[in-house]
Amino acid sequence: MPITQFIKTAGEPTILKRSLKVSMIVGTILMFINHGDKLLYSNIDATLIIKILMTYCVPFCVSTQASVSATLQSRKKVAQ
Repeated sequence: MPITQFIKTAGEPTILKRSLKVSMIVGTILMFINHGDKLLYSNIDATLIIKILMTYCVPFCVSTQASVSATLQSRKKVAQ
């Protein structure tokens, strides 16, 4: 799959909305599992903030990749 096609499909509003929803739900769960103790004890610093942001990026990227792959595969089948 060409990267330009992937990027164009990933930018579609339905895929972005779905990925953001998944990221907010899964990212929040992971954030509390991985960083909840530090948040409770107020040990917040720049490193922790970066780690928390990365925690939300992972499910966003996974959801986006899965949605784009499924969408492109579906479109390919319809075109045949």
